[in-house]
Amino acid sequence: MAGPPPDPAPRTTPGLAPGDFEALTQALKYCVLLHDARTFEILWANGAACDLLGWSVEELKPLKAPDMSKNAREYSRELGHRWLRHAVADGVSATEWCYRSKSGEEILTEAIAIRVDLPAGTVVMVQFRDIAEEKAVRRDLFRTESRLRTFLGGLAEGIVVLDDAGRVVFASESATRQLGEGLHGADFADYCPDGPVPAREGRYRFAAPGAHPRWYAATCQYIGIESDLRGRMLLFYDISDRVREEEEHRRDTQRLDHLARYNAMGDMAMAIAHEVSQPLAAAYNFVEGARGRLAAGDEQVAWGLDNAVRQIDRARRILGSLRQYVGRLEQSEQLTDLNTIVRDCVYFIELRAQEHGVVTEFDLTADPLPVRCENVLIGQVVMNLAFNAVEEMARRPAAERSVRITTRRAGDGDAELAVRDRGDGPPPGDRIFDGVFTAKENGSGIGLALSHRIITRHGGRIGVGPNTPRGAVFRFTLPGARTTG
Repeated sequence: MAGPPPDPAPRTTPGLAPGDFEALTQALKYCVLLHDARTFEILWANGAACDLLGWSVEELKPLKAPDMSKNAREYSRELGHRWLRHAVADGVSATEWCYRSKSGEEILTEAIAIRVDLPAGTVVMVQFRDIAEEKAVRRDLFRTESRLRTFLGGLAEGIVVLDDAGRVVFASESATRQLGEGLHGADFADYCPDGPVPAREGRYRFAAPGAHPRWYAATCQYIGIESDLRGRMLLFYDISDRVREEEEHRRDTQRLDHLARYNAMGDMAMAIAHEVSQPLAAAYNFVEGARGRLAAGDEQVAWGLDNAVRQIDRARRILGSLRQYVGRLEQSEQLTDLNTIVRDCVYFIELRAQEHGVVTEFDLTADPLPVRCENVLIGQVVMNLAFNAVEEMARRPAAERSVRITTRRAGDGDAELAVRDRGDGPPPGDRIFDGVFTAKENGSGIGLALSHRIITRHGGRIGVGPNTPRGAVFRFTLPGARTTG
């Protein structure tokens, strides 16, 4: 039986003599040490290794690991031999090794030990290079990256980078915190409920799909960081509170303007009442004088004069009530009874109710309900709610037209007023008191908004709920006040 084929003859590279390989090794900038595979003694070193370590080949040969390694546990002789044994057993083994030069300088290196089977025997060839500067650069980069990551993570501003298709290729930690974990890789158009993805600086609403949008101020610019991060960069920060404050300021301005118009109307009403009361008094005197001069048989003329007197009296009562109410346009709070405020409004409420054929019922507490407020403003709220209820009832059949106004002391001591109607029930939505709701054909919705502003400014609450068996109940509460006796 034929034996195995003979080992092929060693190959030589055409044009290179065996001695040329040593010259090539000596020309390497990579450091090379040859160790005996059994004893790990140094057999040879190339010029780059000698230059780096400061020893000649002859000086290196007798050296042991403690002579040329950093004096630290991780560079002990035992660990060095273990590393070289791994190379003998596995063919290759890599590590970081800190050599010590002849001058005592410690040199951190990246070292690779490779087993090489030579005709003369097996050796371990160690290739190493100085990586101290590279490690320092890595440390600097890592430190810079860590700081940058910390800075970006602590920013209130979110940062996203979008590719040409509008997909998120980068999202900062703060952006993910604001818009959700699914941001990276998503189509950013899904986060823009009001239209296309921002292309310029401005205010926009963003939100994760299905979430409530918030207002952000955003800037946009194109960036190109080498080849792995190119696209449109959006930097945005939350301004929802600012937008809300601006909206509240705008509404407050509208309400104050409206209140100013109410005050102006009050001044005009006072002037009209003052001017009209004088000719009414004169007319009354003339009619009384004419009736006194009538002959006994002029009953029809007497009847007409009596009716004229009654109408003049009615007009005088109207003007008296108007002057009594409007004359209280004080701008400071005072201690008063909520029931008294309601009673001052009764005449005007009944007058409006009679115009529409609506029955009004007043159920006020027998005991006073002391509150500290601006009387005319709270009276304005009472009339706003009552007038709204009357006009709601005006659309119902005549038999159903009724409005009930009640006062009571709440469980926490607050004073409460409620206006109940039998209409279609509470208005839909949650923006009844912000100036946008009105059920009137020509209404502006400002009455409920003004009422809300007045009540909340006095520290109270105002709301609406369903009536029983049908209709709506508008009610407000004011903090109860202590009376001094």
